[in-house]
Amino acid sequence: MATTIHPTAIVEAGAQLGADCEIQAYAVVTKHAVLGDAVVVHPFAVVGGDPQYLKFDRAAATGVRIGAGTVIREHVTINRSIHAGKFTVVGTNCFLMAASHVGHDCEVGNQVVFANTALLAGHVSVGDGTFLGGGAAVHQFCRIGEGVMVAGHASITRDVPHFTMVAERDDVIGFNVVGLKRRGVSRAVIVELKAAFAAVYFTAGNIREVAAQQLAGGTFLSVEARRFLEFFAGGKRSFARARRAGGAENDDAE
Repeated sequence: MATTIHPTAIVEAGAQLGADCEIQAYAVVTKHAVLGDAVVVHPFAVVGGDPQYLKFDRAAATGVRIGAGTVIREHVTINRSIHAGKFTVVGTNCFLMAASHVGHDCEVGNQVVFANTALLAGHVSVGDGTFLGGGAAVHQFCRIGEGVMVAGHASITRDVPHFTMVAERDDVIGFNVVGLKRRGVSRAVIVELKAAFAAVYFTAGNIREVAAQQLAGGTFLSVEARRFLEFFAGGKRSFARARRAGGAENDDAE
């Protein structure tokens, strides 16, 4: 199928569209947008609009990159970067449902799903295969790991590690076991991930230091468990918390 652009859509000169894209009625694709093959933009979406940042220089050469196969539904907004030469990035085969928002300088991985009105502030990163429930909102500079399930209406102001489920306000409620099984992760690895989770979240001490000790100890051997532990070495924010009645809790690490 050749690229199609509805007569009422606005695709500015300078926008780059891959093969087989579809730009539907009243959608706007600005000159700052680069779309991969087979991207679909539904009515009233705006791809590559100016960031919502009061000090932004509109003359800055910045943009948005959308990976192949991504579907952008009605009223979605994806803002361009605030930094010259930089891009807000959405990966391949993502599905952004109606009225969701990707703020400036976000990095969204592959096969990520945003339910209706899920919102990312600026500078947020989201790992591959993550799902954001309807109305979920993520604070600027947060990291959402790979394979995370974010509940509807959740308020995320801290980093959320790989493969977990998070709800309410930064409450980690366990592993995304269904998602792990769908990815073909073995039962043995899931058991090891649960052990790594307990070791990090229910051992007293600084969470970064606890995770580093567990990683160095060599107890956890699977790629998934080690990636989970490595997550705590990065980022600038504190971490979403798990709470268990009567259990020890680790300290916040800023």
